[in-house]
Amino acid sequence: MADRKLFGTDGVRGIANKKLTPELAFALGQAAGRWLRETEQSPVAVIARDTRTSGPMLEAALSAGLASAGVEVRLLGVAPTPAASWTVRHSEAALGAVVSASHNPAPDNGIKFFGDDGRKLPDAAELRIEALMEEAFVNRPSGGEVGRIQDGVGLLEEYRRWLISLVPERLDGMKIAVDGANGAAWLLGSAVIRELGAEVVETGCHPGDGTLINAEGGATKPDTVQE
Repeated sequence: MADRKLFGTDGVRGIANKKLTPELAFALGQAAGRWLRETEQSPVAVIARDTRTSGPMLEAALSAGLASAGVEVRLLGVAPTPAASWTVRHSEAALGAVVSASHNPAPDNGIKFFGDDGRKLPDAAELRIEALMEEAFVNRPSGGEVGRIQDGVGLLEEYRRWLISLVPERLDGMKIAVDGANGAAWLLGSAVIRELGAEVVETGCHPGDGTLINAEGGATKPDTVQE
């Protein structure tokens, strides 16, 4: 099997607007859409992102690329990666995408795809997407065949309810510290725990302008939440 040129172990990553440009995000979306259309008549994709400043820019480009290939797009907005994976498995979506660079610094960003099983795309699928990026797009959809880009926040609400259903007992009387890393789960994490009855002590739950993600907490700084 040929080596992948763009996709790494966790999608396509780089400094946003330098290596991971909106042009590249559009091309990835369009190629992913063409790949979907090889087996799906009217495919649907869901997209989640984190709080980085570059997130809306790349989300818009990725969405436009998918729509240009005839894919219906549902935007989850700011949501953690598992939300996209879960939503693909529990909805009509055939593809999930996340615009995020996980624990990397704020200038970075990334795009990763999930199949309809909620798992990362296999290498063969990523290779096919890369190949389609190099091939001319001749039979472009037009008119009503162009994909629509719509709000998918209602799907995120279903994920929130599912998370709450996983906890067998209420958390009344407990005090729980939450480090949102100023990232994708900053709002949802605290909201779920608070709805279950616990008192929440927050840190890293003020993402601001998108430059604070992972700045003072997160997976690489566990001391923050311990304090």
